[in-house]
Amino acid sequence: MSEKQPFLTDVKTIRERARQHIDDGAVTAGYNAERDTVIKLLNEALATEIVCTLRYRRHYFMAKGPNSKGVAEEFLAHSNEEQGHADQIAERIVQLGGEPDLSPNTLTTRSHAEYVEGTSLSDMIKENLVAERIAIDTYREIIQYLGEKDPTSRRLMESILAVEEEHADEMLDLLSSREDGQKK
Repeated sequence: MSEKQPFLTDVKTIRERARQHIDDGAVTAGYNAERDTVIKLLNEALATEIVCTLRYRRHYFMAKGPNSKGVAEEFLAHSNEEQGHADQIAERIVQLGGEPDLSPNTLTTRSHAEYVEGTSLSDMIKENLVAERIAIDTYREIIQYLGEKDPTSRRLMESILAVEEEHADEMLDLLSSREDGQKK
């Protein structure tokens, strides 16, 4: 009869491994993902969040017309949430030993979403909805790529994805209520 494999590596081995490559911080020998690829993906997500922060913030200031106050407040709330996502992603990049790329020179080329200003309130809502849908699809792909190789980054992206899905629903509700109001 074969001996059962223990659930955990013996503590002595874990302690020895923890002392090796100490400069890697949170990234231990058990990290299974391709770190450079994960950092690249996270930097693209970071750029996406910053572009979305800026677009929502512009829309907050530019929202005009009847019933625009509530929509503008929604834009501001989303801008703040997107900035929070950017901060979380930047923190994770640093934990992985990378550097968050905050360069404004390449921000829009690295972002999955576009920075579209929109001319009317309805245009702004539509552009934000499109950007949320882009983030949803690309973040889902990042999550699938990460799988079990980097559960911490995967959980971070899953939590951000859930908020992006809420944002998309809220933008669709705003768009629907505006279109219903215009039909009356």
